[in-house]
Amino acid sequence: MTTILQINSAARSQGAQSTLLVGELTAKLQQANPGAKVVSRDLQSAPLPHLDDAVLGAFFTPAEQRTPEQQAIAARSEALIAELQAADVVVIGAPLYNFGVSSQLKTYFDWIARAGITFRYGAQGPEGLVTGKKVFVVAPRGGLYAGTPNDSQTPYLRTFLGFLGMTDVTFIYAEGLNMGPEAQSAGLANARDAIAAV
Repeated sequence: MTTILQINSAARSQGAQSTLLVGELTAKLQQANPGAKVVSRDLQSAPLPHLDDAVLGAFFTPAEQRTPEQQAIAARSEALIAELQAADVVVIGAPLYNFGVSSQLKTYFDWIARAGITFRYGAQGPEGLVTGKKVFVVAPRGGLYAGTPNDSQTPYLRTFLGFLGMTDVTFIYAEGLNMGPEAQSAGLANARDAIAAV
């Protein structure tokens, strides 16, 4: 049975275009995979703490030496990683905020990037350990950035996901959403055409 992990990372709890489009893409994937299991991870309603002394201390303390508090932090990270590893398809809503991803998504990445668990360094350099996934990134933007030097989000996401071993990544853009009603309609239509073609 196919498992789809849907990750919503919009800062807004209501009305976010990324959340809407991710839901549409997940529904399309369910149609193509009858009986698929969907696991939803909403980073706005269930936020993760940013990296700090407590989180880093838990990650870098050997398991047998962790305090109960550190054990709880490490267990939370490892549950997120297990959720990701169990997925066959990962759908990420990644709205463009100030040329990057939301702080919610960046924090999620910080909690799943664990040396020896999701990546490791060997004689040939880094090796991603999260493999065999198909990843879709739904990327709404207020302006037109795809394919321009100002799109720093796409290479960042490709680099991070690839570092963990997820190299089969498809981007679905909804651009021009803040450039007036016609541009917004065109941007959403383009995204929905891409979703229909999945």
